[in-house]
Amino acid sequence: MNWYLDVLKNKYAMFNGRARRKEYWFFVLFNILASIALGIVDTITGTFNDEMGVGLLGGIYWLAVLIPAIAVAVRRLHDTGRTGWWLLLAFIPVIGGLVLLIFMVFDSEPGDNQYGPNPKLESGVPV
Repeated sequence: MNWYLDVLKNKYAMFNGRARRKEYWFFVLFNILASIALGIVDTITGTFNDEMGVGLLGGIYWLAVLIPAIAVAVRRLHDTGRTGWWLLLAFIPVIGGLVLLIFMVFDSEPGDNQYGPNPKLESGVPV
């Protein structure tokens, strides 16, 4: 939960630096869980729109986390040694999403890279 809150509170629109796999995937996990919960609430309250596939609360939540989601994805790409522009692959149906998934699963580049120090190292000691 701390990884999720850290992205929302401290790194809301921070597109520079690097993000560990743990930070990225915990953020994704909590977004999925929150979306499911809000979808259930929207269905119960009758605010779910079948045509759009989203409800009122889910839509508001999606808008609220859009910028942090893009920011943490860019930082994750930086951690693998890639520029954030690779995120535009998401616009290529199927293939783009698969390539991005593979990039997000890759381990960090060891040591420092052009985007900053390795976030796995805290004062020189692996965490």
